[in-house]
Amino acid sequence: MPRNVLFIMADQLRRDHLGCYGHPWLRTPHIDALARRGVRFEQAHVNSGVCGPSRMSYYTGRYPSSHGATWNRVPLSIGELTLGDYLRGADRRVVLAGKSHVIPDREGLARLQLDGGSELAALLERGGFEEIDRYDGHHTPGAESGYPAFLRSHGYAGADPWSDHVISAVDANGQIVSGWHMRNVHLPARVREEHSETAYMTDQAMRFMSRVGDEPWVLHLSYVKPHWPYMAPAPYHALYTPDQCLPVLRTQAELRDAHPVLAAYRESEESRSFSMDECVRTVRPAYQGLIHQLDDHLGRLFEHMDRLGVLDDTLIVFTADHGDFLGDHWLGEKELFYDMVQRVPLIVVDPSPAADATRGSVDPRFVESVDIVPTVLEALGIERPAHRLEGESLLPLLHGGTPAWRDSVYSELDYSFKQARLRLGKSPQNARAWSLRTARWRYVYWLDEPEQLYDLQSDPDEMHDLGRDAGTLTRRIELRTQLFDWLARRKRRTTVSDAVVERGTHAHKRAGVYFGQW
Repeated sequence: MPRNVLFIMADQLRRDHLGCYGHPWLRTPHIDALARRGVRFEQAHVNSGVCGPSRMSYYTGRYPSSHGATWNRVPLSIGELTLGDYLRGADRRVVLAGKSHVIPDREGLARLQLDGGSELAALLERGGFEEIDRYDGHHTPGAESGYPAFLRSHGYAGADPWSDHVISAVDANGQIVSGWHMRNVHLPARVREEHSETAYMTDQAMRFMSRVGDEPWVLHLSYVKPHWPYMAPAPYHALYTPDQCLPVLRTQAELRDAHPVLAAYRESEESRSFSMDECVRTVRPAYQGLIHQLDDHLGRLFEHMDRLGVLDDTLIVFTADHGDFLGDHWLGEKELFYDMVQRVPLIVVDPSPAADATRGSVDPRFVESVDIVPTVLEALGIERPAHRLEGESLLPLLHGGTPAWRDSVYSELDYSFKQARLRLGKSPQNARAWSLRTARWRYVYWLDEPEQLYDLQSDPDEMHDLGRDAGTLTRRIELRTQLFDWLARRKRRTTVSDAVVERGTHAHKRAGVYFGQW
């Protein structure tokens, strides 16, 4: 059994931009070395292409339709349990360093009169994690992190040192320019590399490991990069040229008779910017530089763990909350149902001898974000609440087993907060979609919009939407039926366990209730 757990998450990291997943030029030697120590899952998929709901599925082991936090501004219900909640009584420190995206259910806390600053209220507000240093970057006030004060202590003056230095640069005319304008991200950030976001949060994790001593721990180390703004510090801003980046995947045919929701998304500012070759050629090298920087700091972290003697007894999970279009399919950002967003890196290193036979292997089976919580619980010998968890433990796969396994993965989108909904004239309740992906097919069901269908065998880059072709009707009915069956099986009864149900089955006569007798 591992003594510790290190759950590393990068934000908006595409799997095809890592060396161990086949990128021909981007150098990620430390992530590659991690893959050689564990299992690299080739078909790992998130359950939402949006930060918040994706992370809540990682934290709860439940799909967005079940946990209800369907977009970034939607609180996680106070009734939902997270990895931190499950481990709180397991004699381990459960801590967060970095980005969380948990939005507190303040109405629920107030209803239960838990909004008075108690220790329990603080944990519930933070998703069950003790926060070493929570830093959500652009999403939350800087006061919740020590990073702004750290920057000021190193001479980065201003009311908002993140905006003024971390995501700003100096152009050829000596003017300070912002990384919010993607035209500027070929320039080095106005922050020294050792004071950057990635370096700072790695330092927080290393200090925690040094300080905690022999107490077992579970650390969620959650980096805000390579998420936009794509501003990298020197020398990482200039490590790659546009010709060392993966080619953009898009065709003119995609723009003709496009699906209504995709057409609405392509009207957004980021998509219009990424439709320009100049934007793609400016941003992609900076994005790769941020990944290279992340890899370097992970190497620093792993060396520190080795010096402390904890590397070889720590279960390590490395993944991302979603990918990034970077201009593919004429889109910017994320959210929609394409592999460059939905399919993410996942490497799991189990230090137990039972996993020795699979070290360095590549597992082709479908896995999902919801599998992380049951994996950690089983690895630590903690009973899994089967009536709540919707994922499966990966431990049997790590130990060389061949259990019955899924042949499809699912993802969801609530785009009610997006301007695309307004362009389509939809109400918030009708801006929803669900995706079913198998080895052969990608099927998307949109409320009040046409279906989508891609044949991944003949069209692996998902360029030709067959969702409105009469010849695919039988296939679409089959996949729609499978999707609706999956939706019907979500675990919505969460207040009693399966064991309680078993004990209570046909128990009315034992309770003195004799209805139905003749």
